[in-house]
Amino acid sequence: MAIIGRKNEQLILQDCLESNKSEFVVIYGRRRVGKTFLVKEFFDNRFSFYATGVDNVKLSEELEYFNDSLMEYGSKETDCPKSWREAFNRLKHLLMNDTILRDPITNKRIIFLDELPWMDTPRSNFRSALDYFWNSWASAQKDIIMIVCGSATSWIISNILSDKGGLYNRITRQIHLIPFTLGECKKFFDANNIIISKDDIITSYMVFGGIPYYLDLFSRRLSLTQNIDALIFNENGQLHYEYNRLFKSLFKNAEKHYAIINSLAKKRGGLTRTEIIKDTKIGDGKHLTETLEELEQCGFIRKYKNFVKDKTNAYFQIIDPFTLFCHTFLLNEKINSWIKYIRTPAYNSWSGLAFEIVCLLHTAQIKHALGISGVDSFEYAWRSEKSSPGAQIDLVIDRMDNVINLCEAKHSNQKYSLDAKVADNLSNKLNAFQNETKSKKALHLTMICSNGLSYNNYSSIVTNEITGEDLFS
Repeated sequence: MAIIGRKNEQLILQDCLESNKSEFVVIYGRRRVGKTFLVKEFFDNRFSFYATGVDNVKLSEELEYFNDSLMEYGSKETDCPKSWREAFNRLKHLLMNDTILRDPITNKRIIFLDELPWMDTPRSNFRSALDYFWNSWASAQKDIIMIVCGSATSWIISNILSDKGGLYNRITRQIHLIPFTLGECKKFFDANNIIISKDDIITSYMVFGGIPYYLDLFSRRLSLTQNIDALIFNENGQLHYEYNRLFKSLFKNAEKHYAIINSLAKKRGGLTRTEIIKDTKIGDGKHLTETLEELEQCGFIRKYKNFVKDKTNAYFQIIDPFTLFCHTFLLNEKINSWIKYIRTPAYNSWSGLAFEIVCLLHTAQIKHALGISGVDSFEYAWRSEKSSPGAQIDLVIDRMDNVINLCEAKHSNQKYSLDAKVADNLSNKLNAFQNETKSKKALHLTMICSNGLSYNNYSSIVTNEITGEDLFS
């Protein structure tokens, strides 16, 4: 199957092939986002050496699996190496063999170490062996491309990208692979002959996010609603237990991560650090900081500061659609069938928040629709400290051309129509923002409506309209 999207990532890998030096490439991103698929498809599986780590096994077993790969690619030594240093030494000698497979055009030797964090078992000295392999030999070869990746994003960042030891400043390229956009989801469905409307693609994003693996599980013979039931709510569904697997695969001790997600799921607009401590009973300090950073690095939550408050009062909010969906509907066993639940008042409440998250993840597309892609801007969220009733704006686009877009997202099955109550609420938000921020820029109320805006006596308050169609650009 051809690679969908990932244009910048493919350019980086192509640059590595055309480089006149050895390249050390780090690819990271959450579970199921398509890291392995990207590398294998781009290089057409033409690796000089490929090995993958195995989850939850001892050092001796990791070495056995690695040795299996060495023998598969031509190593004549059958006995298992006793250490990672010995394993990488064997890899070096394997790569020096004249018969080793090389890229047919550039003659590069390509090494792919998949799920690298799993290879680093306790007290294994894996990282020091990797450091020595790269620094003492591979980096000087001119024709080596070594690609490492893993789903445990926090491990990759802490132990590879931010390493202050042997790999310090040795990484030549890094790729943070993020979920598909809506436009890429449409291309994916088209490539798989799945006939689905853009409305349903938006809804699928509200449930599954843009995770390629999840989308690849869709049956083209079922509707979106049927697919959600079959994959998530059916006890035998392939994603029924995915939520628990997701966190356990990323974090070695996931209890605090679960606790924080459970806490944030209770508050639509997010919580401050102080509120999280109070609700979770997790003590303040280094461990809480690291846990929040790991959740943010993996794309489960976002950290945003209120524009009128200092950074110590930042808020944390869930922004991963699949996590929000599972937490809202699956974990508490609130419902057992999406078909029966859809279009109920509770469904409408969830869909409003889920669509807001979709919009937050498509800020670039919103700017494009506004015609300001080339305008520098600062995006943030804002929450009133004084307004009664309360006021909050999840997406503020503060532009260098003296305009601020205050974005309001509305999900509906037809054109959204403002009424007196909603118009008053929006006016309150505009006034509260103006009074509390003291901004002198022009404030443009920007409505992002999944099926467009129906203009009436109340819609004159709106400056810009963005439709669901615009989010696919």
